[in-house]
Amino acid sequence: MRVCTRRRSRTLRVWFLFVFLSLHFLLALLVLSMYNASCEIHLYPDTQTSNSLSVQNTSTSASMADMTGSEIQEEEMGDAVTDLAKLEALYSHPLYNLPTPPVPDGDWLLKVRSKRKDEAQHSSQQWQSANEDGYDPVHLNTSSDSHPPWLRFHLGISRWQMYQHKDPNLSTLTHQLASYRIVSAVQKSGGTQLKLVMTFPNYGQALFKPKKQERHEETNVNLYYFSDFERHNAEIAAFHLDRILGFRRMPPVVGRIINAIKEIKDITTDHKLVTTFFKSPVGNTCFYGQCSYYCSTEHAICGHPHKIEGSLAAMLPDISLAPRRSWRSPWRRSYSRTKQAVWETNSDYCDAVKTSPPYDRGTRLVDLIDMSILDFLMSNMDRHHYETFEKFGNDTFLIHLDNGRAFGRYSKDEPSILAPLVQCCRVRRSTLLRLRLLSLPPYRLSDVMGASLSQDPLTMVAPLLTELHLSSLDRRLATVIQTIQDCLQQHQHHSDVIYDDITDYSG
Repeated sequence: MRVCTRRRSRTLRVWFLFVFLSLHFLLALLVLSMYNASCEIHLYPDTQTSNSLSVQNTSTSASMADMTGSEIQEEEMGDAVTDLAKLEALYSHPLYNLPTPPVPDGDWLLKVRSKRKDEAQHSSQQWQSANEDGYDPVHLNTSSDSHPPWLRFHLGISRWQMYQHKDPNLSTLTHQLASYRIVSAVQKSGGTQLKLVMTFPNYGQALFKPKKQERHEETNVNLYYFSDFERHNAEIAAFHLDRILGFRRMPPVVGRIINAIKEIKDITTDHKLVTTFFKSPVGNTCFYGQCSYYCSTEHAICGHPHKIEGSLAAMLPDISLAPRRSWRSPWRRSYSRTKQAVWETNSDYCDAVKTSPPYDRGTRLVDLIDMSILDFLMSNMDRHHYETFEKFGNDTFLIHLDNGRAFGRYSKDEPSILAPLVQCCRVRRSTLLRLRLLSLPPYRLSDVMGASLSQDPLTMVAPLLTELHLSSLDRRLATVIQTIQDCLQQHQHHSDVIYDDITDYSG
């Protein structure tokens, strides 16, 4: 009886335990299911909302970016169109279109001489015999239409300017400089830095200066002016500035990208140049040539991997046809780290210059002051000599060559470059009027300069001058105008300061 009672009691305890555990298990499942349901209700909607907002924000941002980019592009295009309109308006201004008398025969640098039939045939044969490979057949006659652009440029040089204001040959010449096939490349002798003479199929030649410095870089403040690099974009910008100022005393210059292998090494006859070619550690083609200072592996010109940026300047007529005379500038620097030139310590230095030939008569002094204004605007301290064509004697323009050390710094102006203007207080009236015109908003110098440079092929790579360089032109222009104004206040008679070269202009 007791045994049965104990068994039933044990069975009941086991059964109660089983029920108890089952209930706890069911309760746990219920709680877990409620927890999962709760998580589903709160988690998924938040995630979906977050994803939706994320997509919406991304879409909105992209749309805003597109709109901003489009607006920026439209604004830049609008500014470019406006600046080009300013440039066109500048070149259409009466100051740039003053009536000029016909050029006398003796005031042209070169002239095509008519020849007898037998002489012309012999000359034509000699013309084509320079090289049988790569050159175009050329037949010259007295008609300018038969002349290649480089020869038309040479024939257009006169006593007072390198080319005419609206010379239709200028665009043709610069286009050929930028695109014509190169058949020969040799190093130009002399100088402190590497330069190459490029020859084209029509026998034209150009001086190539390779890229050595990025456009945004400033010259190292610890470098002396005579240790600075020559910049290809400075040569291009100098040509455009010289034209904008109305001087037109500089040969045309244009930017171009050259293949160092196909357009230099493979076609050169300069064996010494070939020996300086090498591959850089990253596989770029480099060369350094032979020159006084900056021709070594440390200063090599390197492509990316073969292409090299540079400037191409139209060559002047050969000195056998048009000899040039080199003149030492009275305001030449000492080119010493310790010594100063006389003009740097003597404020009355110009009094002696004015009484010395060739500055004692004619326009030579105001020509030199024009050049100092040009140099100050582009911060070129390296003007130790200048050249003229011998044919014209002392009565001619100064050739504005070698401007590679310009536009080195935009953050600092060098007042000593203006020493000829400050010490002599003399300036052309036409120069002053154009400077004042370029200070006005409709013709602002930085705007027209940027517009002019935008037409160069290398602008497709990057602007030839940064905005900081362009804005420095406006700042320096104001300094030049103020300097002239100070001179006018110092002298009772304006005629002592202003050399009136445009007496018929009433503007």
